[in-house]
Amino acid sequence: MNLVYEGKTKDVYELQNGNYLLKFKDDVTGTDGVFDPGANTVGLTIEGMGKAGLRLTKFFFERLNEMNIPTHYVESDIENATMTVLPAKMFGKGVEVICRYRAVGSFLRRYGMYATEGQNLDAYVEVTLKDDDRNDPLITDEGLEMLGIMSKEEYKILTDLTKKIGKVVKEELAKKGMELYDIKFEFGRVGEDNHIALIDEISGGNMRAYKDGEYIEPLELEKIMLS
Repeated sequence: MNLVYEGKTKDVYELQNGNYLLKFKDDVTGTDGVFDPGANTVGLTIEGMGKAGLRLTKFFFERLNEMNIPTHYVESDIENATMTVLPAKMFGKGVEVICRYRAVGSFLRRYGMYATEGQNLDAYVEVTLKDDDRNDPLITDEGLEMLGIMSKEEYKILTDLTKKIGKVVKEELAKKGMELYDIKFEFGRVGEDNHIALIDEISGGNMRAYKDGEYIEPLELEKIMLS
């Protein structure tokens, strides 16, 4: 295996057959020891987070594959906290896509003049550029096309997939009595036809969820989901 990227929450290795291996860590994003799925720094380490995140990711990716929703998922090894995936080409140096159902976090910080905390949002989709130095700036479909990152047609596919996948996650959480407030996804171009597919992970570290009005920590969320 060849280490090709050392990330905040996982490391990426290239396999001899051309696929990649993701090694999940116990680190989660946040600031000053407080978890924040939208943060671009490691905020804290939670023991067992890597395996728990992989278990939930496996659950959702296998569910999406059954529904013929495109992903890069091949297989996973929970004991070693690794996941094998198909190679994917990034949009530029990477984009993140957030689907919001409630006004919290950075959405509320930006739009607090108009939004109230916890206000209902109708699967509102935001696209940001992965750029730690510039605090992951928001960008529109026109900006993405002008900068040669993705076409407007690709943007439409990406936002439609985001809403479809977000709905799957939201409904699965609801079965366990939890409400999804927001979730962060990553997409890439996969295969010879460069079709757009979900990449990275779907874990408690990528979302905010509440139960009976109380925020659910990522590790607790994964325990509830897989119990």
